[in-house]
Amino acid sequence: MTSPPVPYRVVARWAETPDTATLRLEPVGEPLEPFSPGQFAMVWAFGRGEIPLSVSSIPTTGGLAHTVRGVGAVSEGLYAARPGDVLGLRGPYGTGWELERAAGRDLVVVAGGIGLAPLRPLIRDAVADPGPYGRLNVLLGARTPADLLAKYETRQWKTAYTGVTVDRPDGRWAGQVGVVTRLLGQARFTPRDTTAFVCGPEPMIRATARDLLHRGVPGEHIRVSLERNMRCATGHCGHCQLGPLLLCRDGPVVSWDRAEPLLYVREL
Repeated sequence: MTSPPVPYRVVARWAETPDTATLRLEPVGEPLEPFSPGQFAMVWAFGRGEIPLSVSSIPTTGGLAHTVRGVGAVSEGLYAARPGDVLGLRGPYGTGWELERAAGRDLVVVAGGIGLAPLRPLIRDAVADPGPYGRLNVLLGARTPADLLAKYETRQWKTAYTGVTVDRPDGRWAGQVGVVTRLLGQARFTPRDTTAFVCGPEPMIRATARDLLHRGVPGEHIRVSLERNMRCATGHCGHCQLGPLLLCRDGPVVSWDRAEPLLYVREL
């Protein structure tokens, strides 16, 4: 049996791109249990339904932030939410990035498009407390300059290397052009002593993981977020099954050595 949604009020909203916004939420009453970076909530737009959304910020006040792109009935309802509106949340669900397991290692964070949202809390934690880790590299890719998230914040991160690239530049874009994996050649890391965190469209995840493996990063130290077809968040409906994994329960964050053989099984 699923738990009922807990009311959270929208206290701030800011546009990230023309179709994507981040909602800052605070609990109306008792908050949910604490979330970890990489975990997700089921977010309910009353009268429309609910969808899974990874947390894109975990404020110390007990609130949460979620970044949502308006592409369907529920997500469009959430995208349209304004300060004062009340949403329903269930969670926390799933596995997190487990940044603490990367102590003593270089960090490579690779995000494609809205895939930056689930990685943002991890990056903030690594920037705020860099002592336990080696060199932090943040690689960001998007279709166009208008699709880049957190444009101001990314410029403030203190990293060994932050690279940004787009597939389709506009007339004002002066940065790099091409797929995000092209930035790996400029990042500063020792492959065998590196942990990578990857989130974005599945083709981008596959290409990035292959390139990291080729460079010598061990598969067990490449962690990817696979958010496909989640519906119940409790492992009962089976919509998010990937081989023996139920991604709402055993994911969304899994190591590449575990995910790779399952992703390449042909589905009939």
